[in-house]
Amino acid sequence: MESSRLIVEMQGVEKRYGAVQALDGVDLAVAPGEVVGFLGPNGAGKTTSIKVMLGLTAPTRGRALLFGGDPSRRAARGRVGVMLQESGVPTALRVRELIDLFAGYYPYALPTVEVLARADLAAKADALVGALSGGQRQRLYFALAIVGDPDLLFLDEPTAALDVEARRAFWAQVEGFVALGKTVLFTTHHLAEADAVAQRLVVIDHGRVIAQGTPREVKARVAGKAVRFRGDLDRTELAARPYVQRIDLEAGGLHAVYTNEPERLLRELFAEGAAVRDLTVTDADLEAAFVALTNGEALTNGEALTNGEALTNGASAPSQEVRR
Repeated sequence: MESSRLIVEMQGVEKRYGAVQALDGVDLAVAPGEVVGFLGPNGAGKTTSIKVMLGLTAPTRGRALLFGGDPSRRAARGRVGVMLQESGVPTALRVRELIDLFAGYYPYALPTVEVLARADLAAKADALVGALSGGQRQRLYFALAIVGDPDLLFLDEPTAALDVEARRAFWAQVEGFVALGKTVLFTTHHLAEADAVAQRLVVIDHGRVIAQGTPREVKARVAGKAVRFRGDLDRTELAARPYVQRIDLEAGGLHAVYTNEPERLLRELFAEGAAVRDLTVTDADLEAAFVALTNGEALTNGEALTNGEALTNGASAPSQEVRR
């Protein structure tokens, strides 16, 4: 796609803070109407990348474009909505008053009634901001991000403080925004959520983009199946088998073996007389792909990827691992 039609474009972007190389040759393109999940361990370069995209900091080398031009232009910034984890808004104002206040910052703003409806806050329009629950406050931040009718919406960990039902409701609101032809770029540590919501994923580690594609394409970079079972087995010996990519020891002594040959694994274990219990075989999920990618173990034509810390999202993060 031509650069003039891209929403966000980064070409060979590097960013240094003294001796620290925060970004190292990042290439990224976001097209109109895309929903892109931006993933990476803490310190991987996500925040710096977003600052460069928004024109909040200039790259040391390379080029960053927003709507085909300089990201720091006022015209470009007026087309962007940003939802942060904690916005530090005045708590003594009422919800309606705060939305009206933010509307005044934009050359064009959506009607307050429409913003309240899109954020599911109509019933709380006259409530004090300080009296809102955590979930209601997240919806308020969403309302403040969309009040200027942006073409691009940045969401930084938008559902971090929400329960399962609130998350579903939030993404339903975002889907309504996307249906208008808007573009969304979001960060999250909830990998199952990224898998379900994003049309495309970008994984960054140590300042480099190490994978991007649809969730299915990213997951295909690692072993296709996870074989889970309990049993008194030598995990080091299991990990040495050529068709085993990784073994995790999960809660309750559950072994999780990632492989593209689950039938061979089970056939050999049963032939050896191994006593296994609670056996399941499932497709490898995005969390498994993420861990493999950021630890340099993904399938990438025989080449190792960068090393990095594994992200734990509070769900079923492995406590121990054995790797070939």
